[in-house]
Amino acid sequence: MADSRLMNYKTPLIVFTSLLLLVILYLSPYNNHNFIINKDFVSSNITSSTNSFTLNQNPQDNGTLSTSSTSTSDNTHIREKLTSSERIEDDLARARAAIRVAAQTRNYTSNKVQDFIPRGPTYRNPHAFHQSYIEMEKTFKIWSYKEGELPLVHNGPHSYLYSIEGHFIDEMDSEKNPFAAQSMDEAHAFFLPFSVTNMVSALYKPPSGIRVPYINVVTDYVRVVANKYQYWNRSTGGDHFMASCHDWAAAVTSETPDNLFKNVIRVLCNANSSETFQPKRDVSLPEISLVTRTLVTSTQSRGSGSNHSILGFFAGGAHGPIRKMLIEHWKDKDDALQVHEYLPKGTDYGELMAKTKFCLCPSGYEVASPRVVEAIHASCVPVIISDHYVLPFSDVLDWSQFSVQVPMEKIPELKSILLGISDEKYLKLQKRVRQVQRHFTINHPAKRFDVIHMILHSVWLRRLNFRLPA
Repeated sequence: MADSRLMNYKTPLIVFTSLLLLVILYLSPYNNHNFIINKDFVSSNITSSTNSFTLNQNPQDNGTLSTSSTSTSDNTHIREKLTSSERIEDDLARARAAIRVAAQTRNYTSNKVQDFIPRGPTYRNPHAFHQSYIEMEKTFKIWSYKEGELPLVHNGPHSYLYSIEGHFIDEMDSEKNPFAAQSMDEAHAFFLPFSVTNMVSALYKPPSGIRVPYINVVTDYVRVVANKYQYWNRSTGGDHFMASCHDWAAAVTSETPDNLFKNVIRVLCNANSSETFQPKRDVSLPEISLVTRTLVTSTQSRGSGSNHSILGFFAGGAHGPIRKMLIEHWKDKDDALQVHEYLPKGTDYGELMAKTKFCLCPSGYEVASPRVVEAIHASCVPVIISDHYVLPFSDVLDWSQFSVQVPMEKIPELKSILLGISDEKYLKLQKRVRQVQRHFTINHPAKRFDVIHMILHSVWLRRLNFRLPA
């Protein structure tokens, strides 16, 4: 009886102590670290060597709210005395701490009912990702600069190949954007709303390799906001970001005078790590080709039926060495692995993808391909044939769980590779393709965990890695 009474006494004490420790962890000075992203961003192993949510010691980074014994009222009083930039950094420190706790405890903390909870091997670390998303919704504020006039600024394409560029700019400029800052002083990040695609459309003059006019426009835009406001200069652009799906956007921003965009978070479809794209700083933007005057791709309305009778499928021009090699080896040579340079007139491209088990997504002149998203919407397992392509959202998504990646030199073996995938593995891959469809869907206005918010989450992760100079 005595042992029983002792246990009854200890149980609430242990629970109370555990909860208290979690609160202390949340309020503790995790701002004494820098938040480091690596290429394998949220791995399933919660260790400092493999988990991309790693925190490196920095003895010069003393944080702001540094005592775990400080009460809530004292913390509020301290925050009132902080400068706007110090409050911003304190916000980010608290977010880092919450994410770290979630990764370690394999749970999440939220004061709202969650309508979607990431689960399973599709996510490198679903717990850390979920908490990071919660912290983004709670904390992240973005100022979209108002300067500039149409069509080069505040507008972009809304249909066909580069449509994600225009829809993202629209969302950032929208008054209904839940991440919009009410004032510049409360912004954690600043958006440069110019459109490289619209620049090319408005200013293009042959020969096509001359990019000077577009470089001048983006340079002038930065100079305008840098001369007018303090924010670019205080961070040398490190808390600023831009977005473009045009093939030339990477070159246009990297060729500016004085390496102007060296610190800027560039959100690019042309996410080629062998060129100027830097995965730790830049964001891979999924290339989405929308049917005109809609928010859907050519495969999105096909449903997810079970009639996947074609082993593999591709149709497209021989643009670039990878496609050229694919067409040379497989064009019109196999009924199971259907590779076409151009489809016969009247053939329904979307319907063919919806009937295919494995949709081939080879790079063209640039690494990105709209077929990746089209395959996902068709519940078709994407086969990524690309060199140096940093796949979208690979910080949090494990693409090996819902796609097949084939190097260029294995193209002659493509059919045997696909036939070597068992039915059991294929069904698992396809199930996970359907699971990630929400992350590659455009909504207007944007919705939780859709493609717009996933892009913002990628920006959020990189903003967590950047600290404003003291």
